[in-house]
This record gives sequence, C-alpha cells and structure tokens, in this order.
Amino acid sequence: MRDHDTTHAHHDHVDDQNRDRDQNRDQNRDRDRGQDRRGGRDDHDLGLRFDLRTLLGRRRVLGLLAGGGLLAAAGIAGCGGSEQTGTAAATAGTRGAPPAGGTAGGVGGSSADATAQAAGDTDAAIPEETSGPYPADGSNGPNVLDDSGIVRADIRSSFAAASAVATGVGLGIVLRVLDTSRGGAPYAGAAVYLWHCDSQGRYSLYSDAIAGENYLRGVQVAGADGTVRFTSIFPGAYAGRWPHVHFEVYADRSAATSSGSPVRTSQLALPQSAAAAVYATAGYPGSAANLARLSLARDNVFGDGYDRQLATVTGAVTAGYTATLAVPV
Repeated sequence: MRDHDTTHAHHDHVDDQNRDRDQNRDQNRDRDRGQDRRGGRDDHDLGLRFDLRTLLGRRRVLGLLAGGGLLAAAGIAGCGGSEQTGTAAATAGTRGAPPAGGTAGGVGGSSADATAQAAGDTDAAIPEETSGPYPADGSNGPNVLDDSGIVRADIRSSFAAASAVATGVGLGIVLRVLDTSRGGAPYAGAAVYLWHCDSQGRYSLYSDAIAGENYLRGVQVAGADGTVRFTSIFPGAYAGRWPHVHFEVYADRSAATSSGSPVRTSQLALPQSAAAAVYATAGYPGSAANLARLSLARDNVFGDGYDRQLATVTGAVTAGYTATLAVPV
C-alpha cells in the first residue's frame, strides 16, 4: 500500500535510490577500468552482462514473476537466443519490439508522446544502466557538471574556453521525468544531465581529437509537467553499441551541479530506420556498417530488454528528428 504521506515517501524513495546509485557508480568505475585490463576492447559501455547485481536490481520483479530469477535474467543479458533484426515488422515506436523507425512529422516535440508512452507503467522506474567510461560527471576523470554554462538546452556547441560545434543531422531530445513514488506524477524541478557521442562516435573530454571540447553535454531542469528538452545532433554508431543517449536524473539543479548523487542513470535507444536514414548521409563515417552488425536484442546494454528505453522518433533527415521518452524514476 502506498504511504499517504507522499512527500515523506518521495524523500525515502530518493534516499534509497541515491544509496543504490553510489554503489552502482563504484561498480561501473571498476568495470570500466577492467575493460582496459581486458586488452582495449572497443565496447564503450560494458553493459549488464558484467554486473549481475545491477541486472538483478533492474529486473527483480520481472525475473521473479517469470520464475527464472537471476539465472534466467543473466541468460537474457547475454548474446544467446534468437536475434531480432532492425527490419522486423513493427510500428514506429512500438514498445517491446525493434522499431520500423521514425514517422515523418514536425520537429520540436511536446510531452504528449512521452505521456502516452508512460501510460499504465508509471509505477515502475526506467532501468538503471551504466554511465559508461565517458560520463564527465566526476566519477571517471573530468567533471563538467561544476562548470559555469553546463545548464543549457542547446548542447551542440562547446562552452567556456572551448569553441567547437558538433555537426550532424539535427535531433531534439524530449524527456518527461515522472515520480514513481507519487503514482507517476510529473517530477517538477528534477534536473537531467544528458550526454552522447558525436557523429563520428567520439565523446568530448575523452576522445583524443576532442579532449579539449565539451560539446554534446548539458543540464536542463524540468518544468511543472516534468519535461526537459535538448537541442542536439543524431549520435553516430560506434563499434559494439547500438545508437544511444546517456542521461542522469537528479533531484534538482543544485544536486546536479554540486556533485550530488543521481536519482537514476539510464540510456535512451534510438530506432533502427531513423538511424539508418541518418547514417546514409555524409558526416557519419562507419556508422552504417556498425549499425548493420548489431541489433537491439544483441546490444550489451539493451539486450536484456529495452521497452522502457526505446524512444519514439518523428521527423526526417532534411528537417531533423525529435526523440521522445518518458522517464519514470
């Protein structure tokens, strides 16, 4: 039964998740360092196959209901089983199946799609995921979150002393943050730190060629409807990973910009046909080939289930795309 004191429940909810997040962040760092010891494997994000404890946390309820427990979940997270391809018959944005891609439409976005996507499952938080080796949140090297200028909607350009601008097909990213401790009500005031690779699969502040840049990183604060919006570019596909966007949700702006602990860390998956259309254009070297070698079902992060992380994408290459996702935390 839900506690009638919703404010108290919300704080307990955040405190519990903060403790879990601190534990997960330490595990992610250890795992990322282990990647280097394994000989420079080209997977930028190691995924849940390497962290059964995190996997259990993500799929605890589902695993128990299915009767498979941790062992069954671990099997799903591996590369075994039948492969689902990006060309499987499905409607754009269909939950629980590889998408057929974005539907042509206006760019700019609203919270309507995110609201519809969250309907019926707002009591269940979006899966916790690794932040990967390149978060720039202070957990693995640089910390961009304490830099003046990080709170911004347009993340295409670098800021402060850096000046480069990321180029590529336009992508608006609309996230609606929902509070599961209050029945999926909008999480007004929540802050979202979002980052992703550029069109060549490189991460600012880490990849050698752009180590002095900080583009494609930013923080936005949710309004009364829980919505945050970013203006960005469609990320490239590097070897071993499905096209994705990282994000961390914080209780508020102060927590995000003062080394606070995230309420939730997760990743957004982009649909196959929208990605394929983008990667057919100039400026995305290697992305089409990398995409062709993978599927959502075989990705080492999304392979254990991606129905809550697959964005609804509208738009076209010429006008740009908008990716929309509900984020219950």
